[in-house]
Formats: sequence, structure tokens, C-alpha cells
Amino acid sequence: MTLFGTPVTRREDIELLTSGGRFVADLDISDVCAVHYVVSTMAHAKLIDIDVDEAKSAPGVVDIFTATDLDAIGPYPMASPLFDSAMVRPLLATDKVRFVGEPIVAIIAETPTAARDAAELVVIEYEPLPVVVDVEEALKGEVLLFDDTEEGNVVCRMDAPGLVADFDSCEVVVEVRTVNNRVAAAPLEPRVAAAEWGADGRLHHYNAGQGPYPVRAALARVLHLEEDQIRVVSKDVGGSFGAKARPHPEEAILGYLSKRTGRPVRWNPPRSDDMVGLSHGRGQIQYCTIGGTHDGQISAYKLHVVQDSGAYAMGGAGLPSNARTMLTGCYDIATVEFTSVSVVTNTTPTGAYRGAGRPEAAAAIERAVDAFATEIGMDPVEVRRKNLLPVSAFPHVTPTGTPYDSGDYEAVLDRVLEEADYTGLREEQARRRADGDTVWLGIGVATYVERTAGASRSEHGSVELTPGGRLLARTGATDYGQGHETSWAMLIADKTGVDLDQIDILYGDTDLVPWGGVTGGSRSVQLAGPALNEAADGLVQQARAIAASLLEAAAEDVTLDVTNGRFHVVGTPAVSVRWNDIAEHIEATTAHSSPRLLHSEEEFESSGPTFPFGTHIAVVEVDSETGAVTLKRLFACDDAGTILNPLLAAGQIHGGLAQGAAQALLETFVYDEDGNPLTANFADYPVISATELPLFDRIVSETPTHINPIGAKGIGEAGTVGSTPAIQNAVIDAVAHLDIRHLDMPLTSQVVWGAIAGN
Repeated sequence: MTLFGTPVTRREDIELLTSGGRFVADLDISDVCAVHYVVSTMAHAKLIDIDVDEAKSAPGVVDIFTATDLDAIGPYPMASPLFDSAMVRPLLATDKVRFVGEPIVAIIAETPTAARDAAELVVIEYEPLPVVVDVEEALKGEVLLFDDTEEGNVVCRMDAPGLVADFDSCEVVVEVRTVNNRVAAAPLEPRVAAAEWGADGRLHHYNAGQGPYPVRAALARVLHLEEDQIRVVSKDVGGSFGAKARPHPEEAILGYLSKRTGRPVRWNPPRSDDMVGLSHGRGQIQYCTIGGTHDGQISAYKLHVVQDSGAYAMGGAGLPSNARTMLTGCYDIATVEFTSVSVVTNTTPTGAYRGAGRPEAAAAIERAVDAFATEIGMDPVEVRRKNLLPVSAFPHVTPTGTPYDSGDYEAVLDRVLEEADYTGLREEQARRRADGDTVWLGIGVATYVERTAGASRSEHGSVELTPGGRLLARTGATDYGQGHETSWAMLIADKTGVDLDQIDILYGDTDLVPWGGVTGGSRSVQLAGPALNEAADGLVQQARAIAASLLEAAAEDVTLDVTNGRFHVVGTPAVSVRWNDIAEHIEATTAHSSPRLLHSEEEFESSGPTFPFGTHIAVVEVDSETGAVTLKRLFACDDAGTILNPLLAAGQIHGGLAQGAAQALLETFVYDEDGNPLTANFADYPVISATELPLFDRIVSETPTHINPIGAKGIGEAGTVGSTPAIQNAVIDAVAHLDIRHLDMPLTSQVVWGAIAGN
């Protein structure tokens, strides 16, 4: 059996499309109560009084909690020891609120309707405080969110010690300020969780996120429990994109609420709460300086990032570290420099969002390279070609110490140029301009490299033989839409010869799988994959010894034919032993108290991250009379090493391309000057649909990595990294003949028309 590299259809979809999934909101939990949070309607205010008396007597209310009731637990864990400790987030708002949507009161009731009705009876007295939503204004420190901080609203600063960009020797120096717009993750399924205390005296927590292990660790810290006192189950999930990787405070206290009420509880917020409560992504202002020669050689690059952290020092404040890691992109630049400052504002806290800092890094340098090309009057493709790292440079360590594993950047550039007919597109663009066509053509290029499996570089996997010859695999990687069950079954089938439908995959339960990591950073195939690969190898070796006994041969003379799953003596395939024969033999000759007949367990630890790369070319049309942008074509060559399942890989790329296009063209989360969110529902926040997207042109490339035995790199976020700057560059290119040098995302008709009208 040789399934590796075969487009096997997702086996998960059969259950999802027929009997349904195992979603937290649908779990049948006996006697469960509903939790609803009363959240702040003000962006910045002192809490003068919280009156819950009338709400407590409302029909169906079981109990009500405020911050004073939570003094036995907490605080909410800080995301990094580098952050200012004065900016710790309370579990429920205490003396003040700092963003619209911050939870203040927890209401536990018999039904969700009763909880929401009771929330209307809670009376909160606010004393308004000055508001700051602009990150650069917050940096000035004129409005402070916290007392006793080390530096006003600054969460942390970062730099790259010892690195200084040399612009003095440059013939040309260009500066460009870019806004990497704040976006809402907007997964199909909002945050949802449930908690109950079992007969075993332990907390049983049901989570919809990116893996139970980081959830268990966070709950243990918040609730002051040992990890073995908590069981976390995370099964089917309706999307996350990084935002649901770890529990928000509203989820973290559910176990405490359950203990206090003596009832199971479930929290399932409405979309309107989730749009302002679930962490947002991106939110950077990037100051890029790039320099080099008139003939296109880049020799200096500096990036300064101002990161909007939102109201608290959470994960978003650390995103610039990934921009530092991927500072130079695909380019060989002699001198570089990096600084950043992360700042709190009266807005929803920011965190990881598909790519988590790597798309931001690519967006910065790809805009800078285009700006440099425009300044010297050279085609942006030729500037890139002149500065790309050559194949001979790999493995390569960048000036910021990032160890690139493998790459052929010029090859993927050439393949996309050919597929898109770049020369023909430029000729068409020139023709339209010469003819005075009112629909302008724009061509944008982005050549990128990103890092995957950048943190937590080990993963658990085991494979066991069960009665009837079925195999059961356990993995610490949790599937939330990636198609893991299909991928892992393919890997194990290739090693064992067992049919896919005879292989079961178990994940997402801390009691059934001993440990694992978060499914994020595109880490699963390159970490969980090798762990299961090696575990399957170990199981084959165990089975081969038993098969040898049944065949009355030496183990070294027995081989496994993976095309049919039969063991036989080398050279005599007519007499063979199947996996179910081995299972029957073990059952007949050994007393077993469990269905595990043979068991092989492995921990795979990677020697480092991997670095997928690629080139995207976007083709857009801009209506000169309205500013409307239409994405006509998007050519993408994304090289993620050896591909396990081309069908799943294509799905990941397509999803990334769509989200990248959404940020470039439509999505941005907007606040007014008082901190009121103006895009807090899907009527105002424009999630992209098929209407705004073309059919994608995908070019396949595979450059294996030496970092893991599969040769695979991560692919889950690659599409997002390259598409956004390619589309942004394309729109700017479409209006470049008007001497428009830069436009910030999202490139809505209002933005584009404003630039056109100003010329």
C-alpha cells in the first residue's frame, strides 16, 4: 500500500455530513446550567456599583457571580514574563473596564433564555474615563489604562541586539509606513465550553479549541489544581484560526462556577459577544526602511513595529517576535535592524490569527521591496530575483539567527511567472493604459518564506493492535478541521498494509492520550506524523516476531508486504500471516485484560522548525470610476516540503488564500473614538465569500526538509502569508500610473476611490 502523496478523500466528512459531529453545544450533559456574561458597554470606565439583586430573583436563575466572588482563584495567566505585570487581566472586571465586551458578571441559570433575561436586570454604574483606541496615540501615554506600569501603556519592547542597518552606504533609501489591519477571527463556531465535576472528584472540561493540553495547563493555573485533577476533552471544532487555542477568562472560570453551584455548566455566547470577546488578529503599524543601489541590489532593511495589544497584555503583544524571526523574508540582505513596541488600547485584546506574526513580517518586507522597485524604476520581479537567496545558500542562518532548512525561491518564482504569463499581463496592462480603458489592471507579486513548528517541537504518538486485526492510533495532535484522521490513517496504512477503514484514530482527550501539544503553527504533520510513523514501525517489528513464530521462521527472514498487509518468509509469499491472525494468536495464548494486544509508543522531537516558501501573483481590476476592486486571478505556488495528501494540502492552501484576500480587500475591525465597536456582527463585518473570490490557480512544488523523516513542512498558514501582500501590491500597481505609491488595507472601493479622487 502506497498512499503517501495520494489525494485520499477526507474520511471525517462522512460523520459530519450525516449523523453530525461531537460539538460542545450539542453534548448531552445531565442537569446542565447555562452561563451568560454581562459584558461592558463602555470602553474605559470605573465600576462604581454592580447591582445584581433583582437579577438574582429572576425566574430560572441559579446563581450570580462578580469579581468579588472569585477571590479564591486566578489570576489569569500572563502570556509572557516579558510583559508588564501590572497589565494582568482579571477573570471578571474588578475596579474598572478597559474594552467593550469585557465580562463583568456571570449569570448561571436553568436555560440560556433565563440567563439572558436576567442579564437585562443587572444594573451597572459606570464612571466614564478617557478612551484611547489609536495605538500611536496610546503610545504617547496621555490616556493610561493601568496604574503603576513601568512605561505608560507599553507592554514590552523588542529588538535584535547587535544588528544595525547601514543606510549610509545606500544609493537609494525608501521609507513606507504600512497598516496591517486588525481583523476578527470569526470562526463558524464561536467560543463554547462546558464543565462538570465527575464522580471521581475531578473536573471534566469540554472545550472547542486547538487541543486539550494547553487548556488543561491554563485551567490548572487559574483554578489552583494539579493537572491530573482535570480531564479536558476537545473533539469536533467549528474553526479557530489561532483565536481559540487557549481558554479565555470566561471559559477558564467555568469549573469554579460548576463547583460553587453544584451543577454542570455550559457557556455558548452569541456571535455579537464573540465578535468583541474573542481575541482579534494582526493590528500592527509597520515602519519599513529599505535601501540599496540603483541597479536593484538591496543592502539594508529596517523594520519598526507598533503592535496593538488591545486592552490587556495577552498573546498579541508578543506577535512582533515572529516578525523579527522572519525579518528578511526570502532575501539576502547584508545589514538589517529590528525594533518593536507593544501597546495597550481600549479595544478587544489581540492574539494569534492564522500565521501569527509571519504574515505580518511578509507583508512588511514585500511592500518595502515593491516600494524600492518603484523608486528605482525597476520591475518588482527583477528586484526580487536579484536579491533572492540562492539554492546554494541552504541551510542558511539569517541575520536574526533564523535557521532556514531548505528552499529554491527562484524556481517557484519562475514557475508562477510562467503559469500567470507575467509578460503577457504587463503587456495587457500597458495596452489598457494607452487606450484609456476605465478598468485598470494591476499585477502584484509576493515571494515569501515562513516558519512552521516554531515552538513546542515534540509530539506523542502510539499505535496498537486490537482484536480482529484493527489498529488504534493515539495522537497528541488535535484535529479541528485539518483532516488529521485521514492523514494519520494514511501514514499508518503505508507502514502496516492495514486498510484505512481498519484504522481508528483517538485524540482530544487528556485521559485517553497521555500528553500532546497545541495544534497550531502548522506543526502537526511534521511532528505528530513522524511520531505515528515511528510507532507504526515499532508495531510492525513486534508483529513480525509473532508472525515468524507462526511461520516457523527466523524473524529476520520474515517481511511485511504493505500492499496487502501480509507477513511472509522472503521469497515465499504464498504462505502468509495476516494482522488478524496475529491478533487471534495473542488472544488465544495470552490472558489480556484490555483490548490492547500489541502496543508501540513514540515521542518525536524535531531538531528545529521548518520553513515553507512560495510565490503568489495576484491579478486585479480596478474600476476607475468607482474604485471597486475585483480579484480576477490568484496564482499560488506554495512549497511545504513533501506532501502527504494533495487533496488536504489544496484545501489548506485554498482556505489560506481566501483569508489572505479577505484581509487585503474587505476585513477590518473598526472602533469609533469612544471605543465603541462598529463592526460587531456579520452585517457590518464583511467576511469574504465565494462571490468575491476567483478560482485559484495552484502550482505544486515540493522541496523536502531534512528536519523530519517525512520531509514535510507545515502548510496550514502558507496561503495566508503570500496572498495578502500580493493582492495589496496588485491594487497599488493598478493605480501606480497616478503616482500613488501606497494604500493601506483593506483596499475597499472607498479607500481606492479616495486615492484616485485625490490625484
